[in-house]
This record gives sequence, structure tokens and C-alpha cells, in this order.
Amino acid sequence: MVATYCLKLGLLILFVVINLVCGGSSKGSVPLDSWTFDKLRGKFKAVLVKFDTPYPYGEKQDEFSAVAEAARTVPDLLIAEIGVKDYGEKENQDLAEKYGVKKEDFPVLKLFLRGTEEPIPYTGEEFKSDNLKQFIREKSGLYIGLSACLEKFDKLAQEFMDAKAEHRNVILNQAEELIKEINDDQQKKSAQVYIKMMSKVIERGDDLVENEVERLTNIQKSKITKEKKEEMQARLNILQSFRVKDEL
Repeated sequence: MVATYCLKLGLLILFVVINLVCGGSSKGSVPLDSWTFDKLRGKFKAVLVKFDTPYPYGEKQDEFSAVAEAARTVPDLLIAEIGVKDYGEKENQDLAEKYGVKKEDFPVLKLFLRGTEEPIPYTGEEFKSDNLKQFIREKSGLYIGLSACLEKFDKLAQEFMDAKAEHRNVILNQAEELIKEINDDQQKKSAQVYIKMMSKVIERGDDLVENEVERLTNIQKSKITKEKKEEMQARLNILQSFRVKDEL
């Protein structure tokens, strides 16, 4: 276990140094090429790879960078970038062709899971950091926190949904005790959403979760302020922990 962790740490340090020298990649993301890709992908449970231009920029790159930053505390997850050139020596063009990536589709995201040869493509409509994190959670089972989410409460939410009806009040009480330890106002606001959701599910049943997701999604699509959209997204993120079974 220790040896495996040290190996991963050593590999990451090596590629961080390469990143600093070569540039072009996000902080927390590792640049890979045709030689290093196969060597590194099998060392992690999941590797999210972005195929893109060698020096990407813009809104989508910013969203991807946010995912790379969030993944820094997830030892079994590697965030990587492959810069593809269609000129000169055409670096990494072979990898792009191997995995069916076309320049006109950049950026293209693919999730490689240990033990499987074919990657899982990201096909979501929105290229937003929370959507990408949710994609990683659903497909890999690894925990990576979404905006406004609290890891301890995410765990309680999953335990709550897995528990029998008679045990759910016990978990609700645990959540109510846990919120007392929170001093940060924003985190306390998030914790209250978890607790309210648990109370409502006990009262109305499990179907409430999907109904609430649908309701908030419809509100988010309506003509509301940016601040209200962000509030709806925060609540939707928290609701994911009541829906998805992952390894929290």
C-alpha cells in the first residue's frame, strides 16, 4: 500500500516538473504523450483525459482546470491532458486516431478505468466543472466533491438512502449533530439542505428525490437571475448524493 502510494507520488512529481517546463496544461493536470500515456494510465483507478490543442484556453479550459484542482485530494484519480498537433511532427496524432478523436470536436474528454481497454466518453451537453465531476463519480465510483457539497454529509446522504426506514431517523440525528460542529456560514447553509432533504424523504418517500431534481432543473432553465441559477445548481449538486451510489 505504502509502496504503491509512493510510486504514484513519484510519478506525479515527475510529470509536474515536465508540466512546469513544457507549459500548456492546467495546474493539477498532467501532460501526457504517446510514450507516457500507457505507462501511467494503469497506475490509477481512473484517468480523465482531455484531448485538445497543445495550448488550450477559454471557458472550457477554465472549467477543466477547476476539476483538476478538485482532484488533487483524490489519490486514485488522475487528470491528464493530451495536446494534439496536426502540423510538424504531428505529436500525439496517433493517440487521437486510436481513440477516434477529431480536431473539430476539441476538447474531447475520455475516462479510462483500470482493467478496461475502451474509455468512456463524456457526452454531456454542458462542459461545466460540476457536470464533469458528476461524470467521474458516476462512472468510476470515486468521490470528488461538487460545488456546495460537504464530504461528511455526502456520506451520510448515501448511508441514509441505503438504510432501512427504521434506521433513517438515526442518520438524520447524526446529521443534526454534525451541523453543530460547522462554523462556516456557507457550509452550514449547505448542511441544512442535506438535513431538510432527509426529513422530507422520511415524510414523503424516496420518489421525492427525483421529483425535486426535476423541479429544480425546470426552475434553473427558466428566466431567473445568475445568483438564483447558482443557488439551484448548489441544491442539485447536493441532491446527487441522494441519487448516486458511489464509493464515498
